[in-house]
Amino acid sequence: MIDVRDNPKLIIANNKRIAVYIIWGLIITLILFVALLLPIILHPASYAINPGEVSPYDIQAPSDLVYFSDYLTLSAQENAKQGVAGVYLPADAAITRRQIERLRLAIAFINSVRADTYATPDQKLADLSKMQDLNMNEDLGQRILSISESRWQTVSQETLNVLEQVMRTTIRSDRLNDARRNISTLVDLSLPQAQAELVVDLVSPFVVANSVISQELTDLAIQQAVETITSVEKVYVSGETIIQKGQIVSPLIWEALQQFGLVKRQQETQFIFGAAVFSLFISGLFVYYIRHRRTTHFQNYRSIALVLITFFIMLYGIRLVIPDHTIIPYLFPVAAFGLSIASLFTLEIGLIFSLSLAVLGAFGIDQSLSLTIYYALPVIIGMLVLGKGRKISTFLWTGVLISLSGATIILGYRFAEINTDIIGILTLLAASFFYGIASASAAMLLQYIFAQILGVTTTMQLLEISRPDHPLLQYMLVNSPGTYQHSLQVANLAEQGAKAIGADALLVRVGALFHDAGKSLNPLFFIENQVRNEINTHDELDPITSSQLIIQHVNDGLYLVKKHRLPNRIHDFVLEHHGTLITRYQYSKAVQAADNDPSMVDMDAFRYPGPKPRSRETALIMLADGCEARARAEVPKSEEDLRIIVKKVFDFCQTEGQLDHTTFTLRDLHLAMESFISTLKNTYHPRIQYPKLQPVGQTIKQIKEAVNETNTGEN
Repeated sequence: MIDVRDNPKLIIANNKRIAVYIIWGLIITLILFVALLLPIILHPASYAINPGEVSPYDIQAPSDLVYFSDYLTLSAQENAKQGVAGVYLPADAAITRRQIERLRLAIAFINSVRADTYATPDQKLADLSKMQDLNMNEDLGQRILSISESRWQTVSQETLNVLEQVMRTTIRSDRLNDARRNISTLVDLSLPQAQAELVVDLVSPFVVANSVISQELTDLAIQQAVETITSVEKVYVSGETIIQKGQIVSPLIWEALQQFGLVKRQQETQFIFGAAVFSLFISGLFVYYIRHRRTTHFQNYRSIALVLITFFIMLYGIRLVIPDHTIIPYLFPVAAFGLSIASLFTLEIGLIFSLSLAVLGAFGIDQSLSLTIYYALPVIIGMLVLGKGRKISTFLWTGVLISLSGATIILGYRFAEINTDIIGILTLLAASFFYGIASASAAMLLQYIFAQILGVTTTMQLLEISRPDHPLLQYMLVNSPGTYQHSLQVANLAEQGAKAIGADALLVRVGALFHDAGKSLNPLFFIENQVRNEINTHDELDPITSSQLIIQHVNDGLYLVKKHRLPNRIHDFVLEHHGTLITRYQYSKAVQAADNDPSMVDMDAFRYPGPKPRSRETALIMLADGCEARARAEVPKSEEDLRIIVKKVFDFCQTEGQLDHTTFTLRDLHLAMESFISTLKNTYHPRIQYPKLQPVGQTIKQIKEAVNETNTGEN
């Protein structure tokens, strides 16, 4: 094992690679940073002005503008709250009874003071002044003590009667003084004026509100009043004066200046710092992933460049369109990028880039947290449902699920707000359904465009070209039916092997269908297309010519798949399914013709052009092709014979170095071998020997003759 630290050249090369990644990281950081600052760059502040200050400028509207004013909406809601009167409960009889009882106790105490024969008048006044329920002053005390006993009894009884009459009516706290002023109208008119006034003075302190405000019902009424207030629109016409020089910048004017982007943004320094942090973080994530986590489909610079460029285009589109808008952020089909990347490459790549796009796209705008969740969660659900996008209907269902999940997020966040705008929520729900369908439709289009640029084969393309009515398959079926059947057998065999090791089973199957397409141009030179017991075409040819005719089917196959515009990935199966092996039968005949002297034979003249298999999928076709051909030629009688055949093919390909450029592990080879054996065992199982077929009439005649012979013998 070579230690990089001991090799100066490797150290220099490694340092250069690190420097390249650092440079690319800085470039990506700069691009992301500019994208995040686009709202500030495109709409710079024009006036240095703050709320509450006197404006040193005449400021006019630069364009027409209609927006929902938070200030006017809140003001309308506050006015609605102020207009709601307190909701009172019905009169409480318990309060009336309590007040009458307190008045009885007060009268009883007064009676005891009046009846005290040992107390002096001053002592009696002092005793009366200690009463808490009555605002007892000296004048009231003198009147109570000076009145005769008979008249006092009349006054005390009238006091109870009047209090009961007053408290029978509903008395609210805001109308308590009115109730006390009306006490005099309830006093018996037969009483003298002095006694009537005494009754009023005694009753007044005991008149209290018997109907109190219900805070719960009042809050409910306020909430209902607020809900009736919809978002208030503020309209400006181009050229209209927003504020004149010398006016104070009110909250309403400040809001309008912010909507037009005519003032310096608050906390702009913090915004720039946050943008720098996010840019560095996402850039570092991209560089680390590209360097350390490359996948089979994401390992060439064209793929990386395409994904990054598309990511930047989507990000700049979001940052240009959605700031300072209410509905557009929920319409922009952000999920289309993640869906197309995940279906074309892997779910991991889709998650990395789509989540980064969600975070950066919603950074620093209104409702940024809820919008980030709105962009992130639905696309994750969509990628899980879409998978490789095998059908158009799958894209449709993906769009529906994205719409539903987006609507759920909107409901969850918007209903949690204090001031819920029902019309606004319904508008956003409609936007979410457009968002889902638009994202799925755009993803299908982007997937096709990316596939054409990268030469990547999509699942929908594979399903389309694998249909039996495809022109090239029909051409094979008509011109080389034996090769067509052989290709079907190899496809079945390799597909099961691909499933066993976790390779792309659909790609393997389609590649197997076309791997021998070139044989259909010269079908009679291949044994599966030759008629049994007829002259073999190769018998009359020298080994080299025979070998070249066989090898030619690789180039012929490449010609046919290009002619029929099959994806580039299918080209690999045509070129690599024989790797750089040799046509052993012809080579052996050439060695025999050279008196068994291999040195007299140029082995390269019998070698396939290659290249060797460069993926597990194409290597599986090589292995399946060899196993199927040998099993068909040798017709194994038992599972043990079949196992020997499969193992020989696997060992031979490994020995010849044909699997050196693949990522096969020993476990993969073992699983593929067992899968091949299982499939071939079911294909070449023993069959019963059926009796010779003959006409039914002849069979019945033979049975009758046999019966007659039996009867004759018995007679």
